[in-house]
Amino acid sequence: MVDLTALGRLGFGAASIGNLYRALPDVDAHDAVAAAWNAGLRYFDTAPHYGFGLSEKRLGAALAELDPQQTAIISTKVGRRLDPVPPGTDLTAQRQAFVTPEPYESVFDYTYDAVMRSVEGSLARLRRDRVDILYAHDIGRMAHGDDHQRRLAEFMEGGYRALRQLRAAGMVGAIGLGVNEWQVCEEVLAVGEIDVVLLAGRYTLLEQDALETFLPLCETRDVKIVLGGPYNSGILAKGVRGGEPVHYDYQPAPPAIVERVGGIEDICAAHRVPLAAAALQFPLAHPQVVSVIPGMNSAAQVAQAVALMDTAIPPTLWRDLRAAGLIRPDAPVPTT
Repeated sequence: MVDLTALGRLGFGAASIGNLYRALPDVDAHDAVAAAWNAGLRYFDTAPHYGFGLSEKRLGAALAELDPQQTAIISTKVGRRLDPVPPGTDLTAQRQAFVTPEPYESVFDYTYDAVMRSVEGSLARLRRDRVDILYAHDIGRMAHGDDHQRRLAEFMEGGYRALRQLRAAGMVGAIGLGVNEWQVCEEVLAVGEIDVVLLAGRYTLLEQDALETFLPLCETRDVKIVLGGPYNSGILAKGVRGGEPVHYDYQPAPPAIVERVGGIEDICAAHRVPLAAAALQFPLAHPQVVSVIPGMNSAAQVAQAVALMDTAIPPTLWRDLRAAGLIRPDAPVPTT
């Protein structure tokens, strides 16, 4: 069992080095991982879906050089098998949000055999004989809509059994879910047990509905939280006062969200605190949140994230956000 409290406050989200939205040179991907390692980051999260194997391959190659003793904590995911693309597929075009030369596409599959094959492929790409955390990727209604119950049953009957066997055999240190919604985590916890949830975008400076039932359940069951997407698709990184188009949940932000972020941004500006610093540090105040993992694709982005995490934030900022109704009254806030 991996010590989940040892992940570190700041981890490295490796989706971007899988060529998310745009092609990234190998050297830039390597430099991003190296910058993270040299800055003291020790937790790296990836997935077969990220570039259809490219993110895992790049992370594995970089860490083989930087971390020959394999002390880094690595998580990857299952639930999306990699199938060969049809002949003639344009590998320079964006496919499933990635611009990757890998001749594969990802297909949802939560069966026992698919999970076992997925782990075997991930270990080869990562150049390791085990991984520290294995997440089931994107179960839930947000990903599957009306097919949710069938997919959830497929996972509980097959993939979940595979995760438990892999953990018992020592090939995996901890098991969990990597999702964009907390409701499905409650469904899984009603019938099974997991160690950790990688929750993307659902407990942030912008939204804290997870405090109602999910985070109290995690406290009761001792389930740790890794917080992905702390900037809610970028809107909490650059704010809304610059006049540029902004996104929330991978779509153009609706007016109510823009207004709320504007209020948060104004209070941060009044305290001379970057909005992104407040967004990055806020989730870590909750006792179940052990790490925050923004996506990073360059050494400069790593340096910026480290600086934001080290930014001093006065307690009065959190007080003013609470008084303005911009964070929930029951939300824990960071202390100095």
